[in-house]
Amino acid sequence: MNISVPRRLTAAAALAALALGGLTGTASAGSQAAAAAPDIPLANVKQHLADLQSIATANGGNRAHGRTGYKASIDFVKAKLDAAGYTTTLQTFTSSGATGYNLIADWPGGDPNQVLMAGSHLDSVTSGPGINDNGSGSAAVLETALAVSRAGYQPTKHLRFGWWGAEELGLIGSKYYVNNLPSTERAKVKGYLNFDMIGSPNPGYFVYDDDPTIEQTFKDYFAGLGIPTEIETEGDGRSDHAPFKNVGIPVGGLFTGADYIKTAAQAQKWGGTSGQAFDRCYHSSCDTAANINDTALDRNSDAIAHAIWTLSGTTTTPPTGTVFENSADVSVPDNGVAVTSTVNVTGITGNAPSNLAVGVDIIHTYRGDLVVDLIAPDGSVYSLSNRSGGSADNIQQTFTVNASTEVANGAWKLRVQDKAAIDTGYINNFKLTFP
Repeated sequence: MNISVPRRLTAAAALAALALGGLTGTASAGSQAAAAAPDIPLANVKQHLADLQSIATANGGNRAHGRTGYKASIDFVKAKLDAAGYTTTLQTFTSSGATGYNLIADWPGGDPNQVLMAGSHLDSVTSGPGINDNGSGSAAVLETALAVSRAGYQPTKHLRFGWWGAEELGLIGSKYYVNNLPSTERAKVKGYLNFDMIGSPNPGYFVYDDDPTIEQTFKDYFAGLGIPTEIETEGDGRSDHAPFKNVGIPVGGLFTGADYIKTAAQAQKWGGTSGQAFDRCYHSSCDTAANINDTALDRNSDAIAHAIWTLSGTTTTPPTGTVFENSADVSVPDNGVAVTSTVNVTGITGNAPSNLAVGVDIIHTYRGDLVVDLIAPDGSVYSLSNRSGGSADNIQQTFTVNASTEVANGAWKLRVQDKAAIDTGYINNFKLTFP
C-alpha cells in the first residue's frame, strides 16, 4: 500500500456513477443465478507467497520497482497465467528513471462490453519482501484467476485481472493503465475490485464503501460466515482502486489493516491484540512469509472468488415495455432546494398504467435526508420516499405507481430534496417503463 497520496478522494469521485445492471442481476426476476464460487485452497495461495519470498531473497531482499525482484515477480505470475490459458499483456512504463511493468490477463470469452476486473499491486517497498503488502493480495488474485481456469468458468461478463507496478511510489502503474485506456474501453469496465493487504497478522475485516453493489457483495459473504466487517478508511485513496474510481469506474475491495492500531472493541470482535498495529511489519524488513495470518488470508481469498463469481456470472433481463430514461447527473444540494430530472414521454396512447415502473438511482451518502417524489405532467405528486432508510446510503430501486388517472404523454419529473445538512449526492438515473 502506498502512503504518499491523499487519504480521502473528493465527494464527486467517491460518488462515481454506478452501472447497477452491469454488475449484478438482482433487480430482475428473470436473472440467471450465478454459479457457486469454488473454495480457494489456502495451501495454493501460501505457495505463491513462498515463491514470492524466494524471489525477494534471491534479489536483495525486496521486490521493489526498478529492482530485479520485481521483474522476477512479474515473470513468475505471467508464467502461471500463460499456462492456464489466459491472454496476457505486459505493459511497460517509466518511473523514477526505471522501467516498470503492469501485467494484464484476460480470460477468453464473456461479453467484451461488460468487463469485470480484479487487481492488486505486485511491488514491495525497498526495505523488505512485501509479503503481506502486497504479496497477499497478488497471490489471492492469482489463485482466483487460476481457479477460473480450473473450473472452465464461462461467465456472462468478460474477466480481466491486473497486477500493478510502482504502487509504492504513488499508484504509478495503475494510473498509467487507466490513463492509457481509451474512453471507449473505460466504459466497458463495469467494476474494478482491489486487494491490497489481506493477510495482516493482527487482522481486521474491512470492506471498501465505494460502489454499493460491490460493497454489499462482500458484506453478504462475511455475514454468511458470521464475521462482522467495518468500512475501510485507512487506505481510502491510497491504493490502486483510486485511478479507476477517479474516472467513474465502480470500485470495491477488501483490506485487513496496515499501521493503524487495533482497538479493544475490534479485538473483541475479531480476536487478535488490541493496542497493536494490524501489521507491525508494514513497510519493514520483517514483512516476510511469517508475517501472514492464515485465517484472514483464507477468508479473504474465498471472498475474492465469491465476488468474481457473483458479479460476473449473472445476467439482467431487460425490462419489457417502452422505457423513457434520463441518465444525466443532477446534483442534489445539501439541505437545499429541490431539484428535478425530467423524462419526456411520447407515443403512448391514452393514460399511464396502474403499474407504472419508476426506476430511481440516486447516489447519496445518507438516504434518510431525502424526500423523493414523482411529478406527473399535470403536476400531480406521487410520493416515492420520504426520508426513509435511516443511515443507509443511496436509493436504487424500482417503485410501482398507480398512475392510471394521468395522461401518459408529457414531461414527468423525479423531484429530490435533501432536508438535512452534511451528506451529499446526486440523481444518477431516472426512468419510466410503460408495459
